[in-house]
Amino acid sequence: MKFTEDHEWLDADGDIVTVGITEYAAKELGDVVFVELPEEGTMVTKGDEIVVIESVKAASDISAPMDGEIVEVNADLPDKPALVNDDPLAAWFFRMRVDDPAVLDDFMDEDAYQAHIA
Repeated sequence: MKFTEDHEWLDADGDIVTVGITEYAAKELGDVVFVELPEEGTMVTKGDEIVVIESVKAASDISAPMDGEIVEVNADLPDKPALVNDDPLAAWFFRMRVDDPAVLDDFMDEDAYQAHIA
């Protein structure tokens, strides 16, 4: 598993990467009340804002961590956004087919992420 500086986790299986937010991010957001997901089949470029999250504290976005295509979204989240607070690792947002799986090497591992949030 890899992590972004924006508190997303990335779990790769070949060229498919599952993306969610970390427990740290979920706690910082507070109770999540709304999630808007991208459409499957959407081509994204690293940095594109593709997920909207609203909580009782703030609104936040998830940006595409790398270039690729959204191949699946977690259809449970729009109706049950609180799943993000219940278990951030299980409440993934989307899966994407990445153009270059080697870019995952550019992200933090668990130890580096823990140092980042310390």
